[in-house]
Amino acid sequence: MRNRYNRADYYFISVVALLIISCNLTKNVPKGDALYTGAAIKIKDSTLSKKEKNKVVDFTEHLPRPKPNGKFLGVPFKLILYNLAGDPKKKGFIRKFLRNLGEPPVLLSSVNLDYNVKVITNSLENVGYFRTSASGDTTVKNKKAHATYTLEPGLVYTINEVNFVTDSSAIGRAILQTKSKTFLHPKDPFNLDVIKGERLRIDAILKEEGYYYFSPDFLILNADTTKKGDHQVNMYVMVKENTADLSKKPYIIDDVFIYPNFRLNSAKIDTSSDSEYSYQGLNIVDPQKRFKPSLFPRILRFDSGDVYNRKDHNLTLSRLINLDVFKFVKNRFELSSDSRGDTGRLNTYYYLTPLRRKSLRVELSGNTRSDNNTTGSNITLSWLNRNLLRGAEHLTVHANVGTEIQYSSAIKGNSNTYRAGGGFTFTTPRFVVPFFKFNTTSAYVPRSKIELDYDLLNRSKLYTLNSFKGELGYIWKPNQVIEHEFNLFSINYVVPLNVTQVYRNGIGNDPVLQHAIDTQFIVGTNYMITVDHLANNPKGTGLYFNGLVDVSGNAAGLITSVNSTKGKKTILGVPFDQYFKIQGDARYYYAFNKTARLANRVILGLGYPYGNSRQLPFIKQFFIGGNNSLRGFRSRSLGPGTYRDPNANGSIFFPDESGDIKLELNTELRLKVNNILEGAFFVDAGNIWLYNKDTTTASGTPGVLLRPGAQFTKDFMKELAVDAGIGLRIDLTILLLRLDVAAPLREPWLPSGQRWVFSNFNLKNAVFNLAIGYPF
Repeated sequence: MRNRYNRADYYFISVVALLIISCNLTKNVPKGDALYTGAAIKIKDSTLSKKEKNKVVDFTEHLPRPKPNGKFLGVPFKLILYNLAGDPKKKGFIRKFLRNLGEPPVLLSSVNLDYNVKVITNSLENVGYFRTSASGDTTVKNKKAHATYTLEPGLVYTINEVNFVTDSSAIGRAILQTKSKTFLHPKDPFNLDVIKGERLRIDAILKEEGYYYFSPDFLILNADTTKKGDHQVNMYVMVKENTADLSKKPYIIDDVFIYPNFRLNSAKIDTSSDSEYSYQGLNIVDPQKRFKPSLFPRILRFDSGDVYNRKDHNLTLSRLINLDVFKFVKNRFELSSDSRGDTGRLNTYYYLTPLRRKSLRVELSGNTRSDNNTTGSNITLSWLNRNLLRGAEHLTVHANVGTEIQYSSAIKGNSNTYRAGGGFTFTTPRFVVPFFKFNTTSAYVPRSKIELDYDLLNRSKLYTLNSFKGELGYIWKPNQVIEHEFNLFSINYVVPLNVTQVYRNGIGNDPVLQHAIDTQFIVGTNYMITVDHLANNPKGTGLYFNGLVDVSGNAAGLITSVNSTKGKKTILGVPFDQYFKIQGDARYYYAFNKTARLANRVILGLGYPYGNSRQLPFIKQFFIGGNNSLRGFRSRSLGPGTYRDPNANGSIFFPDESGDIKLELNTELRLKVNNILEGAFFVDAGNIWLYNKDTTTASGTPGVLLRPGAQFTKDFMKELAVDAGIGLRIDLTILLLRLDVAAPLREPWLPSGQRWVFSNFNLKNAVFNLAIGYPF
């Protein structure tokens, strides 16, 4: 029997039901009170233009408190949920859950009209609307109340002239020199926030010129409204008469004392001068010789004889903290006995409480993968020594064991994955460069690093790989936004330890599978830069960029000869890979407000294989699809180009399609429901390609074309895959769980003209992605 109701009927019924619920918004309002629905601002002044009136309304309409219950599309959903929970005195899990999602009604009894009137008038006077009068009133109907504030502001006062009233003293001359960059300009509106900013600006400049004891409170900015002119003020910048002489002179650093083993519970012992010794002008008190004295001149930005400035003061504290060897960093300045005259002198003291030198850490992580129906876990045990050679060097030794086990037979011939590995990382807080001495002046101490790692990957029933990695390089940050990493020497060696006959038989049917178990020998150099404008505000608007340049085989190719048997250049008889690779990951985030944010990402990658290589080595190639990429396609199952593995839906192996070139575009609208839940709508597009035609056989020699359509061409835009979907995120504070559901909109392997598949956009073709954290 055909259903009597269509989809529109259900929508209509739902809306009606919602309206019925909405009509009972006052059910939890106490007797004699009313539901507060908000406030309106009314301007009563004929001298203001319409534009100026709107400006006043925009400035004041957010000031009255409290705020009414929040609404979405005009409906107070949170209040509705709270009311659905029923009597607040009754208990129950469902009731508690609904109350936590909702919010109680905002009542008229919580509105203080007189207080709001004072806030509005004071705020208007602070931006130049002097002699403003205001009043407030409420209207109550059907247990709902609304407030109206009537304002009578006059014309805004503007600045007529700015005068710096100073004398011929050192501080008077210093303040007068700051006038050219003042925030106060004639014809600008009078604004208290700008005046406060002017005081802070002058103080900041004076702090850089040695005036340690000066404060913004010692500056006074008088506004004279009695001068001739209509609604104008004259501004006078002066130093208060009662400012102490101590604050009127610059200071020079005298002696610097460092206590690198300071303990809060034994300060007298830690600050004893019996064990004090001098090193390059620094007075160090370290009875236990816990740190080498050569560490501190590289870190501190103050030397005896320097003029005090706040920039170097803060830089020194930041550099000490970023060493990651001190738990607490405290600094104080004290007047030296030789502080007479027009210039004072300061002794500087640094009290440093060390962190525990050695620590042991265990990390347990879990993951799920939708591309091969696996769940996995990983255990990492790491040991850290924060001060290995007494120069704040870090040595981290780690070992890890992990598994990925298939929990479904959707892919034939279940193949679980096991891996184990270990290694160490050694870093020292300086640039280690033979015959040269380098340092940085930023808040972040540069580091030189040596890293060695080993990894054993076992895909049961398929193959086992040995992987060795070693790097020698440098990490430094000129500021909080930019970070550089340059690995002068990088080596990767991947060799198959065991390959099952099942996998070898698979290679016979599909020679492309050989690429995953190729011996890979990479000797080269790489550089990476990260620019993160969201470092201080991860939920705001800003740009993030990560760029990589990776070169392998250039220098080695110049000093080696060609092996006559294999026709390739070798090192110790092993052919090495030769390629040039660049990659850029650019993201732009735009916050509409606190609950809505648009995230965009573009990934461009280009690999140029040459010499020994016709493709990039497998571990350096690009992949696409999966949880953090094109979410409507299985991980590594897409591309390259228009190629489609004929056994993609029935392979006994993991999909492992890879390419030398990558283009990926993502955009995602994130909508915050409450402090825990967040929804998302997204669209992804992209693909990967090979630089050369894939004609390599299992033996490594050129052969027949293996993957037609895989090579990059001028028609690459016509070969992009596209998907769209929705997501749900649960923010548990310590981690963010993410569920994304997406389906393909465009499948590039289909014949030209048939690649858009809107008709197949449904749950049947959807891919479910369960992951931790945002995709980008």
